[in-house]
Amino acid sequence: MAKSKVAVIHCDSYDPEKVYECISRGLELLGGIGAFVKSSQSILLKPNLLNRASPDRAATTHPAVMEAVARILADNRYTSLYYGDSPGHPGNIEKTAEVCGIKTVADQYKLRFGEFSRGKTITFPEGRCAQSFEICQAALDCNVIINICKMKTHQLERITGAVKNLLGCVYGINKAKMHVRYPDPDSFGKMLVDLALFLNAPLHIMDGITAMEGNGPMSGDAITMNCLLISNDPVALDTVFCRLVNLDPQLVPTIRFGEQFGLGTSDVEIVGDDITEFINPSFKVQRGLAKIRLASLSGLTQIIFAKRPVIKQSLCTKCGLCVQSCPVEGKAVYFKNNNRSKAPRFNYKICIRCFCCQELCTEKAIVVKSRF
Repeated sequence: MAKSKVAVIHCDSYDPEKVYECISRGLELLGGIGAFVKSSQSILLKPNLLNRASPDRAATTHPAVMEAVARILADNRYTSLYYGDSPGHPGNIEKTAEVCGIKTVADQYKLRFGEFSRGKTITFPEGRCAQSFEICQAALDCNVIINICKMKTHQLERITGAVKNLLGCVYGINKAKMHVRYPDPDSFGKMLVDLALFLNAPLHIMDGITAMEGNGPMSGDAITMNCLLISNDPVALDTVFCRLVNLDPQLVPTIRFGEQFGLGTSDVEIVGDDITEFINPSFKVQRGLAKIRLASLSGLTQIIFAKRPVIKQSLCTKCGLCVQSCPVEGKAVYFKNNNRSKAPRFNYKICIRCFCCQELCTEKAIVVKSRF
């Protein structure tokens, strides 16, 4: 496979005019917006709307990045435009978009809200790991997807970037069910790659102006990275993300299997600005256990070294969102005797370490740790 181009563009603020100019420049370096989508197509703009969080939390795609993409499309007379995501937070999806600042942009540019609360099961015989998905109606109705992802860490897959962001095209509780069906990082990564192959999004734009490090993808810390990444290849884009934070791309399942399955390549040609300007070797991300797979270790060693979610009692508000989000039958996290005056507990014997509870905790009360 030939090298894939990734535009790396310096952008040090969320000033709407500046973000617009930077994304426009990046797209021109790659051939312009017309090289990816046609004006006759119906287009779904797919931001990261993980949860109801203000833009300064760095948990979701910043509205200035969404606005820049919408404005570029409007400038080029694209008219059949939709937006949306299937967030982890239960309840009204448009309300989540409103809290994240995305709905205001969508209303301004007359983007129609796509149908993300329902969909249908599709078969994908070409899938190497997953041959069926429950896809939201919006992704099925539109011709193409523009994937507007966020630069963040992830406790299961190490990072969440272009490939992982497409999981939001699976509607509702079916995303949590995926964790039960594909319970370890490798199988989950393979499923994500198959999903990306099915969706076949032609353009990926990563908001890395302010990223999230540490306990991501919801409870980490905002960190300035001052860049935007743009590519038609999600594997190449995520590879550049890894290089910026001094993480071996082959440790990321979606990159490793993305190459094996033919989704993209980690052989990258950088265009735009000098990548060394943005490298942050102290960025907090999981870099350990480089070649060790827990499945190959003895049962006792797995118990000792396996990471698990842990509740910080002092931060827990007993909201129960972690209990709601647990996909395991019988619930691996629960309120003892249904007593909501105390923080939930974990039953690690049935916990599958999917970290859905940690991912959706809005209070930064759940962290992922090993026993040591």
